[in-house]
Parts: sequence; structure tokens; C-alpha cells
Amino acid sequence: MNETTSQDELMNSMKVSKAVAQMAIPSVISSLVTVVYNMADTFFVGQTGDPLQVAAVSLTNPIFILFMAFANMFGMGGSAVASIAMGEQNEKRVKNTSAFVTYASLFVGVIFTLILFLFMNPILSVFGANVQTYDLARGYMLHIAYGAPFIIWSAAASFVVRAEGASKEAMIGSMIGTFANIILDPVFISVFGMGAAGAAIATTLGNILASLYYLWYFLKKSLRFSIHPKYFQCKNHLLTQVCATGIPTAIFSALMSISTIVLNQILVAYGNAPVAAIGIVFKANMFISFLQMGLANGVQPLLGYNYGSGNHVRFVSIERFTKKCCLIVGVLSTILFFVLREPIIRLFISDADVVHYGVLMLVAYMLSGPVIGLLFVNMNCMQSTGNALPATILSILRQGLLLIPLLYLLNALFGLNGVIYGQALTDYIAVIFSIAIWVVEKKKFAI
Repeated sequence: MNETTSQDELMNSMKVSKAVAQMAIPSVISSLVTVVYNMADTFFVGQTGDPLQVAAVSLTNPIFILFMAFANMFGMGGSAVASIAMGEQNEKRVKNTSAFVTYASLFVGVIFTLILFLFMNPILSVFGANVQTYDLARGYMLHIAYGAPFIIWSAAASFVVRAEGASKEAMIGSMIGTFANIILDPVFISVFGMGAAGAAIATTLGNILASLYYLWYFLKKSLRFSIHPKYFQCKNHLLTQVCATGIPTAIFSALMSISTIVLNQILVAYGNAPVAAIGIVFKANMFISFLQMGLANGVQPLLGYNYGSGNHVRFVSIERFTKKCCLIVGVLSTILFFVLREPIIRLFISDADVVHYGVLMLVAYMLSGPVIGLLFVNMNCMQSTGNALPATILSILRQGLLLIPLLYLLNALFGLNGVIYGQALTDYIAVIFSIAIWVVEKKKFAI
């Protein structure tokens, strides 16, 4: 049995639990690698014992989230479009999709680099940097800026590679960048004494190495994809379908960036310790949400392929099995984090004030952990059917129209103790809406 036949069996006829495991486990590992990757900078900067360094990394976090917004748009959108094209046996469109994702990602990355270099000072002011954290945050952003094309493309490429059924290869790419970052972080931060700026250099170098791996994959390993310039095009609705399909994920990340800026602006009024604490909590809580996001993202090619081929019974079986897995993983990981809440914060830093705020915030943020996976699966189901609008609405609600007003309202009513519960409250509302919307959408598609 050749490799192409094996991948067709995976998408078409393999037992659902086995197919989900084969696709989702590498995706979950990749997601956890991403969590470790994101934790690494905060962890090693925290080992300096300087809360201001940690706060500086926290303040610049919206930039990285914004990079991920475009990476997710191109990656998730490209993965969905490519999966449907594979189901339809449209080989040329598969190649067009991978080429489009590659060059669009690099172009947007260069634009980001120019914007950050030209407008770095006003951007940092908007992010909430003050006299104590401004120079530290600027040093971090400076080195993240020129890494933008590599950060965006390496993340987008991992989604596209996974659409071909090559989950292991996507995982390897993620691990290369992460391990490089973990190795280089202490070198630049502590050995060279560069602090937050050293963390940014390590992050950029890790993404450059990951990009080189994906370049090799597309040139030498891929069975269906190509990044040859001759396949790059925006016509035949390719641009609109990739962007429209991926835009819910992009909006989710972009609004997360905006809400993070709003949250930092609110928290900085209470001092730099809460700002440092929320940066740690964001990274720690990613473990719970990314476990479930990895499950949901891993099965997206299966969903897209079976929708494209008209196998709706298999589509529903994959959806239901994945949701059960998300619920189990969500409950267990939330319990684990609740039991270990203080040691988790102390793992990053021992500053008493930061630990105090961090424990309170982590408990508040993990409240939606058991059910957040349902939202991710429902959104991926919508995207896999090429119906991006409902998923877009959910993204806007979760990270924008609901969260941002709630943050201001809870701050006005209950102060800092109210603000930290805004995300969990928003998550539950979004999960309920996603269930209701997906029930309606399934009827439209006769699924």
C-alpha cells in the first residue's frame, strides 16, 4: 500500500476513533509544544527574579497574538480549502492553496516588520508600557519585529501540512522551533544578560529554523502540495475562500490581542505586579485550552475531507467523538491545574505579589476549562463546511463584543477581583451560542 492510498484510507474509511487519534494526537502534541514554546520566554525571563522583565514580555504579548491571527487565518483557511479540494480530487487547487498560504504569509509578515519598526514607540504606549517597563518592552519588540515573516509562515505551514494527513511532520516542525527556543532562551537571557530582548531573539531564531524545515517538507517530502511561484494565484475565489474560511480563527486571535491590550491597560492601574501575573496566567492557562484546541484542529482535515466527499455520516461521527474527548481532557486538566495552582505560578517567579495575583487569576481563568473544547470543535465544524460566518460571529462575541465591555463593567463594579472573571464568563456564553448556532447549521447542510 503506497503512502497516498494509506492517507486516502485515513480520510475515507478508517475507524473513527483510530482516525481521530492518528490525526489529533500529533496535533495535540504540536499544541502542547506551542504552549511550552510560549511559556519558555516567560519562564526564563522569570528566572531573573525581576517582575518588570516579566511585565515587559506580558505587555508585548498582543503583538505575538496578532501574528498568530494572520497565521491562523492563512493556516486554518488554507487547511480547510485544501481538505475540501482533496475530497473533490482537485489536485491543482491543492497546490494553488499551499502556494497562496506561503506567499501571503511572508508578505503580511514583511508588512508587520515595517509597521513595528516605524511605529514602535506609539504602539508600546498604547499597549500600556510605563516608565519602568518601556525600555524593556522595546527591546523585546525590536527583535520580534524582524522575525514576523518566519513566525507567521511557520505557524501557517503547520496547519497546511496537517491537511495532507502529515500530522507527524507538522508536529516535528513545531518541535524544532520550540526546542531551539528553549535551548537559546537561557543563553541569550542569562548568559549574555540580555533579559527580555534575549527571549525575543531566541523566539525569532526558533521560528527561522522551523521555517527551514517546512521549506524542506514542501520541496522534498510533500505528495500533493507545492510552493512553486507558478502555483501562486488569487483568482478562482482562492483568496476569498482561504481568508473567509480562516477569518473566524483570525478574528479570534486579533480580538484576543485587542482584549489583552485593554486588560493590560486596566491592570496597570493596579501596579506592575498584576500585569506580570496575568502574563504568566495567560501562558499557564494555554495548557488547558490548547489541549482541546489541538484536538479540534487535528480533526479539521477529516471533517473537511468528508464534507467535500459528501460522507456526512462519517463527518458527524468524527464531530461527536472529538467532543467527548475534549470534555474528558478539559475536566481532567482543569482539576490538575486547580490542585497545583500555586506551584504552577511559582514555577515562573517567586515574587510574593506576583504569586498572590497569579493564583487568584489562574483559578478565575480555568473555570471555563472543562467546556471550552466544545466551542473549538463547533467552530471547526462550521469552517470545515465552508460556512465561516457563524464561526466569525462566535469569534467576535468571545473576544470582542462580549469580553471587552465585560472587562470594563466588571472593573467598575468589582475592581480587580471582577476583571479576572471576565474571560470565563464570556467563554460560557460563547459555548452556549456555538451549540445553538451549530444545531441550526447542521440542519442547513443536512448533516
